Amino acid sequence: MGAAIADGKALASSIEKEVSRGVADLMDSGISPRLAVVIVGEDPASRVYVRNKQRACERCGIKSTLIEMPESSTQEEVIATVEGLNADPSVHGILVQSPIPGDVNELEVASVISPLKDVDGFHPANLGRLVQGDFSGLLPCTPAGVVRMLEHSGVRLTGAKAAVLGRSRIVGMPMSLMLAGKGVDATVTIVHSRTQDVESICKESDIIIAAIGRPHTIKPDWVKSGAYVVDVGISRMDDGELAGDVDPQVADVAGWITPVPGGVGPVTIAMLMENTLTAARNS
Repeated sequence: MGAAIADGKALASSIEKEVSRGVADLMDSGISPRLAVVIVGEDPASRVYVRNKQRACERCGIKSTLIEMPESSTQEEVIATVEGLNADPSVHGILVQSPIPGDVNELEVASVISPLKDVDGFHPANLGRLVQGDFSGLLPCTPAGVVRMLEHSGVRLTGAKAAVLGRSRIVGMPMSLMLAGKGVDATVTIVHSRTQDVESICKESDIIIAAIGRPHTIKPDWVKSGAYVVDVGISRMDDGELAGDVDPQVADVAGWITPVPGGVGPVTIAMLMENTLTAARNS
């Protein structure tokens, strides 16, 4: 029969409508949620991502401020910009668009953002809360969006075997912590470049989350019949088309799958809006 195709755009729209109501309530009390986005350089893909975030802010009623910095910006200049936003009480959320060109250390920049304004959820304090099993703060947007999509799908997460392919600080590691945390309670295997027998691990998993950035790596014979497959990866092919980490033919085997594009991406941005609202409420 083929897999059910998740509608990330519809779920994102639902989340954004809820955020809009929360923003309206805050504005009635005199608080106008505001997101500041810092972009360094002219990377075309980054520009697209930033525009999509600005449009989501417009839909939700969140004020959006774009700070554009030249590609030649030094780490000290980027950090000084972030510190200025930290000190501005009218700014509730701060996001520095990745990748940052040049020799700028993104980890250091993320560590400078106030944890209370860290709407990407990458500050060590916010990631550390995940290790402690505290999911009440500002969560990394993509993993939080994936959990929301899985919950929305109706999959049984408690006791499910989940394989997370990739161990980045942005997706893989926080994703694993969130899936294994109390209240979700999946049994998680982290798959990375040194993992042996990856195909067998995937084949035994009820849920596969692919976040490695290599097009069409996950093949149909890696996937258990009826499994839930989340494709986080996105790459541009030689012909200009966008491709995920999962081979499209996996849809013939899986029970549920997220498309690329139109799957995880829109929900990630919706979670950014939700984090901005949370940061404004906590200000």
